[in-house]
Amino acid sequence: MAHYLIGDVQGCDAALGRLLTAVDYSPSRDTLWLLGDLVNRGPSSAAVLRRLMRYEGAARCLLGNHDLHLLAVSLGVRRAHRGDTVDDILDAPDRDVLLGWVRHQSLALGATLEGHDFLMVHAGVLPQWSAAQTLALAAEVQDVLASPDWSTFIRRMYGNEPVAWRDDLQGDDRLRVIVNALTRLRFCTPEGAMEFSAKEGLDTAPAGYLPWFEVPGRRTASEDVTLAFGHWSTLGLAEPQNVFRRARLWALDSGCIWGGQLSALRVMPDVAATHVLIQEDCEPARKPF
Repeated sequence: MAHYLIGDVQGCDAALGRLLTAVDYSPSRDTLWLLGDLVNRGPSSAAVLRRLMRYEGAARCLLGNHDLHLLAVSLGVRRAHRGDTVDDILDAPDRDVLLGWVRHQSLALGATLEGHDFLMVHAGVLPQWSAAQTLALAAEVQDVLASPDWSTFIRRMYGNEPVAWRDDLQGDDRLRVIVNALTRLRFCTPEGAMEFSAKEGLDTAPAGYLPWFEVPGRRTASEDVTLAFGHWSTLGLAEPQNVFRRARLWALDSGCIWGGQLSALRVMPDVAATHVLIQEDCEPARKPF
């Protein structure tokens, strides 16, 4: 039995298929952990969803900002962007089944893999959140998305305010901060105030902001947990010799949709020292941003 953590697929079903062939993936034996942005910008978003649905419990999936965007476009809450490629879902005869499956996926996942604890999110974790709190807050949003009132929440989901978490937040403000942290976060202040305009590398942080994983005193840094995330393709893939691996972080969005590769990390029993990283080229190449 093997566990594979996979970065942003974004509708690149052919690359995903080649990657799974390369690792000899079997849903009867192995488990995939997909880190969000399953759809959009690639050529085959519907095919990605149908593939993952077939795998059932052998594919555990997170929602990213593009997956939530799909739900919003399906309701007419957001207009499709020029580069969106979700019409194959919206025009599909099984549209309702596909959209229903999407809104029942997770915003954070925790698991013990090969004896080591992992916390998986699409984008980031606020510095004051523990792993347990992150999972609990994600479940609050997941419960709303899975409820009959999910469309009301989607209509109120968008916005950058509040920019920071407070334990006394309630209602839409509370859920919006959770969604923004888990699906959009790159930079924040040491106090956890989020910033959403900067999208490039570590050296592009606005004044007063840090990459979320470099905030001093980040609670998850002091816990016995490895964090895996996607969303930030301009970081480059985390390799064993760099700061990410030393800090028990895996950044797994290797820019497939921008002409990079789709990456899978196989978790090994001695995850602190040993891993297997498999990559497949993506189609098509696109210009970042």
